[in-house]
Amino acid sequence: MLDVFCPPEVFMQKQDDFKVLEEIVPDILTVLQERYRILQHIYWMQPVGRRSLSESLGLTERVLRTETDGLKNLNLISSSKSGMLLTKKGEQLYSQLGSLVDRLFGMRQLEKQLASYFGIDKCLIADGDSDQQRKVISSFGRLLNEALDAKLPEKSNIIAVMGGTTMAMAAEELRSLETDRRHNLFVPARGGIGESVNVQANSVSAVMAMKSHGDYRSLFVPEQLSSTTYDSLLQEPSIKEVLNLIGQANCVIHGIGRALHMAARRKMPETDILMLKQKHAVAESFGYFFNEQGEIIYKIPRIGLQLKDIQHIPYVFAVAGGRGKAKAIRAYMQNAPKQTWLITDEAAANEILKGVTL
Repeated sequence: MLDVFCPPEVFMQKQDDFKVLEEIVPDILTVLQERYRILQHIYWMQPVGRRSLSESLGLTERVLRTETDGLKNLNLISSSKSGMLLTKKGEQLYSQLGSLVDRLFGMRQLEKQLASYFGIDKCLIADGDSDQQRKVISSFGRLLNEALDAKLPEKSNIIAVMGGTTMAMAAEELRSLETDRRHNLFVPARGGIGESVNVQANSVSAVMAMKSHGDYRSLFVPEQLSSTTYDSLLQEPSIKEVLNLIGQANCVIHGIGRALHMAARRKMPETDILMLKQKHAVAESFGYFFNEQGEIIYKIPRIGLQLKDIQHIPYVFAVAGGRGKAKAIRAYMQNAPKQTWLITDEAAANEILKGVTL
């Protein structure tokens, strides 16, 4: 279990230990933070040359050379013609250091501030900016796995899952969530929207099920249908069964999209896209489009979970990050139920809280 869930008294003991060490080695935390940042950026960018790394970190090449030479001597990084990369030992240490460094340098405080700002139960924040470093999205998956393991009750759970690129990448990081008393059934939260198969809700829920050793059911129905076709499909036993399961979900995992990007993905008519621009749409989730004030300005008829449905689902996890999604996250979260856990990154969190007094 990550330190994000460790008992407060355990963390306080760790802080006390570092205070003692600082008395004899005053710069220990500064060195720890700097070396962790170097390992982190190498992990994100590997293989990476010294010049690119120095620019990313804002360090001179001379200072960086001194630090990387030290890390090489510790067998934490290695060099090749392509650039520097973490050794197996380096990757293990980087993984172990993450939650400790987060706590020591204020990430948990940022999580509390963001949760308070949105009025929700909890925020989990990964280092970095997923717009710039795609591996940050893998961190979303690991945080999601820890959150599900901590929150899902020891019983049979039905987990409704949305699609999208972020969700697809996060799904790959899930690990076994099954126990003797807990069994999880994953179902798509919506029908397909004509996008790439691997990022559709059907595929994402299947990957989550396989990675976590649960089961899954698919819903092979287009999201947008005429009312006549919709009523006809509802009579199909296999479709009716999956829709009933979706309606019984006690957990939902969903993303938050940028409005115009999602409109393009959905292949919406140009007239609708123009309307979204004129109404200043910035966010989309569950087939609803929102402006910056969080007001619903457009809704796509759809098969699957509706926005009103999640108000009564006990375990809700929203996964979205990147500085470029800050407006979208802020807009949607004004509609999020209090029980939501938001999983995002440092760049989005800082952009959302910029100028906010809590």
